[in-house]
Amino acid sequence: MSIDTETARRVAKLARIKVEDDALPALASEFSAILGFIEQLNEVDVEGVAPMTSVTPQRLKRRDDVVTDGGQQEAVLKNAPDAREGFFAVPKVVE
Repeated sequence: MSIDTETARRVAKLARIKVEDDALPALASEFSAILGFIEQLNEVDVEGVAPMTSVTPQRLKRRDDVVTDGGQQEAVLKNAPDAREGFFAVPKVVE
């Protein structure tokens, strides 16, 4: 797949990247090379190959998804400059 300079300009604008007009042909060439590599990867036969997340087979440690309150209210509020009734107290900002 070939990317022209107008497409490169549009991609740069969408990515919020400032690219000078004289640099657009080089950017379009780089985009074309990247897409060419992706097309080359699509030609690889991966039939029968299991998906991997790591080169070493391992399972992530799992824990039960239990909702708790944390049980550390006193420890957290100990760092507060002003705590009242179990909450951080902050100055009023809206009248």
